[in-house]
Amino acid sequence: MFGTLDIGIDLGTCNTLIFVKGKGIVLNEPSVVAVERGTKKIVAVGTDAKLMLNKTPENIMAIRPLRDGVIADIESTEKMLRYFIYRVFPRYKLIKPRMVIGVPSCITEVERRAVEESAYKSGAKEVHVIDESLAAAIGADIPINEPAGHMVLDIGGGTTEISVLSLGGMVVTSAIRIGGDEFDESIIKYIRSVHNLIIGNQMAERLKITIGNASPDYATKFPAHKAIEKLEVRGNDAITGLPRRLEIDSVEVREAIKDPVTAIIDEIKTVLGKTPPELAADIVDRGIVMAGGGSLLKGLDRLIVKETGVPAIIADQPELCVALGAGKYIDYIKGSDLTKNIYDRLNG
Repeated sequence: MFGTLDIGIDLGTCNTLIFVKGKGIVLNEPSVVAVERGTKKIVAVGTDAKLMLNKTPENIMAIRPLRDGVIADIESTEKMLRYFIYRVFPRYKLIKPRMVIGVPSCITEVERRAVEESAYKSGAKEVHVIDESLAAAIGADIPINEPAGHMVLDIGGGTTEISVLSLGGMVVTSAIRIGGDEFDESIIKYIRSVHNLIIGNQMAERLKITIGNASPDYATKFPAHKAIEKLEVRGNDAITGLPRRLEIDSVEVREAIKDPVTAIIDEIKTVLGKTPPELAADIVDRGIVMAGGGSLLKGLDRLIVKETGVPAIIADQPELCVALGAGKYIDYIKGSDLTKNIYDRLNG
């Protein structure tokens, strides 16, 4: 009655996204699970669970089952996936869905098998795992089947992946376990070190999104932002332990995230240095396509241009690219004329 249910999943450190062909993105929720201590009974999942982070009573714990792009808690990941799929398709137990899941290329075979195991335990009939940068490229509508070089930069919550693609495959790829989470951690450490104020991850994330920037000249592209932006933060005094408020400006946030941003820029340079000259020439012409939520950091595209001399273009809806690409990858499995040759190359 229902046929085969095909879904693409971006199983991200920060958010899980589900794509269904013909419907688009049907779910975008934080990768967080709240469970009862001892029993591991699910209390909340997704947005509701994220609101509980660091705020739960002793009998409940809110956890993020993925860390640095990989599964840290298989049982919780399986329960989270099952909940998300059931929420989108309440009657999905009548069939076994076919899943395509985007994962970082830097994960080990053991970690890759953990992803597959979680998917099968959540009710999948068939599981295909695809590297995130390839999924992001497909989701960003990059014509990767051409005999030309394309570079994609995917900055997720736990990892950053940089790949050069040509003829449907990855020619050069590199991934580092630095992403949006590392930006947040750097902000927390900076504020504690400089201002003796302890803030939480959600406050750090708010600072990053609201006034964070990677380049002091990003305002030249957005004249409305020429003034230094400021935001009030609240936390606990590191010495007295008492609640305290503090105003932080955008210059401080940029300084706080300087190290992880620099690490990403250095990795881009490394990948460019390993790229064959003919493909590098194509990339100079076509630019670096930026995907992943981390690509939305203000001024990062301008900093990349300044440091590498290569144009940088932010994809449309960069945070959705991996899920969209995983969903489109299903066409490869089905042998669509448009993409079958790519799938054949990738799978020998």
